[in-house]
Amino acid sequence: MSDYPIMLRDVPEEERPRERLIRKGPENLSNQELLAIILRTGTVNESVLQLSQRVIQHFEGLRLLKNASIEELMEIKGIGQAKAIQILASLELGERIIQLNPSDKYTIRSPEDGASYLMEELRFLTQEHFVCLYLNTKNQVIHKQTIFIGSLNASIVHPREVFKEGIRRSAASVLCFHNHPSGDPTPSQEDIQVTKRLVESGKVIGIDVLDHIIIGDKKYVSLKEKGYI
Repeated sequence: MSDYPIMLRDVPEEERPRERLIRKGPENLSNQELLAIILRTGTVNESVLQLSQRVIQHFEGLRLLKNASIEELMEIKGIGQAKAIQILASLELGERIIQLNPSDKYTIRSPEDGASYLMEELRFLTQEHFVCLYLNTKNQVIHKQTIFIGSLNASIVHPREVFKEGIRRSAASVLCFHNHPSGDPTPSQEDIQVTKRLVESGKVIGIDVLDHIIIGDKKYVSLKEKGYI
């Protein structure tokens, strides 16, 4: 393998992301190619395609990238403030487009609906992810936010972080989720304590905590059904 980086100018013109988008349409481009178009340029030592690949690998795909902060993006070598802003602006624009048509929103009518919405996303993760779904008055999902990654702890999963996005989105209620990498969704005492703390905080703020659902491997436990909410 050559010690020299492959720059975009070395790629045949018809295979460059912009040219491929023009010829084949954006739906036929990879995530790496789409991100490369957003970033526009690489660094002195690597092409924009290599840089975009590193960004996606850093966040293990688009799901975590979607919730990245400007500070997290700027931790990646080659991503300065300007490039971080370009990524965040593109993600936010996509999020707003998704929310344009209320009829397309997913409606949560039961714990099973909630579990189905996030089961495939959470069941294979090797770390615990605490995720919130924010709902409108019709119980339709208006936003999804990963609040925390790591072992669940009442001092870390702070109500402030959970309800901040709900207030920003004018949510009527919130559904909380986290996964158990072991595959067993049985709630721990910590899970129960976190739930009770969030429920009480929600009553004060005016955003109902409808449920806290623990995701296992094709199994889930609703703390509301267990009587903790």
